[in-house]
Amino acid sequence: LRPPGVPPPPPGSVASRTENQPEEAGSSPAAAPEGGEEIKTIVVKPPIVVKEFANELGIKPFKLISELMEMGIFASMNQSLEESVASEVAAKHGFLLDVRHRGDSTPQQPKKKEVPKIDEALLMEPRPPVVCILGHVDHGKTSLLDRIRSANVAEGEAGGITQHIGAYQVERADKRITFLDTPGHSAFNKMRARGANATDIAVLVVAADDGFMPQTDEALKYIQQAGVALMVAINKIDTKGANIDRVKSQMQERNIAPEDWGGEVIAVPVSAIQGDGVDDLLEMILLQADLLELKANPKRPAAGLVIEAQVEVGRGSTATVLVQSGTLKVGDALVCGPCYTKVKAMFDHAGKPVREAGPSTPVRVIGWSDTPECGQPFEAVKNEREAKRLAEENAFEQKRRNLAAPEPKPVSAESLFEAIAATQAKVLRVIIKGDVYGSVEAVVSALEAIESSKVKLEVVHSEVGAVSRNDVLTASAAEASVIAFNVKLESGVDAVAKHHGVSIITHRIIYELIDGVRDAMAELLEPEVRETKLGSAEIRAVFPVAKGFVAGGLVTEGRMVSGSKARLLRKGQVVHESRLGGLRRVKDEVKEVRAGTECGMMLDGCQEYQVGDQVECFETQLLRPSL
Repeated sequence: LRPPGVPPPPPGSVASRTENQPEEAGSSPAAAPEGGEEIKTIVVKPPIVVKEFANELGIKPFKLISELMEMGIFASMNQSLEESVASEVAAKHGFLLDVRHRGDSTPQQPKKKEVPKIDEALLMEPRPPVVCILGHVDHGKTSLLDRIRSANVAEGEAGGITQHIGAYQVERADKRITFLDTPGHSAFNKMRARGANATDIAVLVVAADDGFMPQTDEALKYIQQAGVALMVAINKIDTKGANIDRVKSQMQERNIAPEDWGGEVIAVPVSAIQGDGVDDLLEMILLQADLLELKANPKRPAAGLVIEAQVEVGRGSTATVLVQSGTLKVGDALVCGPCYTKVKAMFDHAGKPVREAGPSTPVRVIGWSDTPECGQPFEAVKNEREAKRLAEENAFEQKRRNLAAPEPKPVSAESLFEAIAATQAKVLRVIIKGDVYGSVEAVVSALEAIESSKVKLEVVHSEVGAVSRNDVLTASAAEASVIAFNVKLESGVDAVAKHHGVSIITHRIIYELIDGVRDAMAELLEPEVRETKLGSAEIRAVFPVAKGFVAGGLVTEGRMVSGSKARLLRKGQVVHESRLGGLRRVKDEVKEVRAGTECGMMLDGCQEYQVGDQVECFETQLLRPSL
């Protein structure tokens, strides 16, 4: 309260703002020098991440990255800054930096609820089986699933590869089956492993004409490690060269003998194209599910796994989730790692809105605070406030782990030379954009697998969504290229990229993407020169002519070719190198002279011939440098 007779402070003063306006979160006014401007304070908690710090400063991340580069500091958007550096940058923008350190106490985590272990037996009810379709590229697993759910998506997949996990439900004899579809390319191994770990029954698709392939064996390994029930669908039985017995023999070699060969694995011959055997396969899946006695408690709060996540235009961050226990309802508050949401709407596999989803049901949930990570568990909590609190604690813990300094390694001569080589290596920096989280994850994994001692590949940033203007500006500041996998460019991005000299690598097929990145890495290196010797001659006489001198000699090896590159050697040392400008046989100009024949030779610009010198002819070829 102001004492009587004391006038109010003038508008715009610190006292006036303090009285009449609430202090903004994240920044607060500090005392300013007399006659100077007010200085605001930015309150941050470590780690001070570039992207978040830029938001606090009110500038774009790429601009902050540029300023850091001017200070001799290179940092990507997801890297942290030292407090002294952040303080210096804040001062340049007229801010004071107030770093509030958290305690060392372990953040509270949501309680892990393993279902059905903790569910009371009386509350347990039968649930549909979750089935994962695994197999090699082109063995027809997507076509088989396409036949099962009577939808035509297989032809639309780029390069015949399902680019992200899909979850679908079908009904058979008044019973439901949930299917997960996973890609077949080796770069998608994380997604396949995620699919195997989320299922009860794994159907391994093997083509009757090809048999087991490397990716088939890899998928079998995931199934066995996950400990789920195995079934084999022998597909393409209608094709020429189909040999069902050979596939069964290969199964026996891998200790998964089929039932009709005395084993325990159900093997069903099918044709995804003709539809033969598909009904038998579904019946066997339901039979296997009955034997497994799959149950869950639908009365408890929902819990499960994120199967896929992406950013949709008009909907923001969305995630396909598989409810593993409990019942998910519209209005529930969910937490998944550093992300949270209050379920405002959810949709089934056909895109129809639903109000609730029970155990073994896949649904797409919209409105997440950020894009969840695939394979992360989620669970329903008391309310949105609780979900936000837990998500923030998880985010802090995740940052702390990611930014933790690695333990120092002992220095050896070998590691020292490797470190020196690394500093001399070229660097290709990339920003990765993909259609869904699983695709981004797979692209990062595939690029990290590219081995090179000459070019270092550095992922500056990766996220889901179309390539935007900000992506290009960030790439320009970081001297990076943009990789767009199965996503479009926003309007006007092409022109911005051309103006800033940013390369955008766009692909829909991961094989081609990897090749494109390898090409970009190779372009950073000088081309390798391959030299091929054509022939050599010994100089036995030197004759003066109007234009200088002619060397007379005998071709001792190969052939001398007019116009080719040539060098003059004296006692093994190169004296002159240019082009064989003239070649004569007696008095005639000739194109080439072969071994055992005498000739006259003139090297462009050479006047230093001596008897006994050697002349070598050679050609060079520029080759793509090896990584």
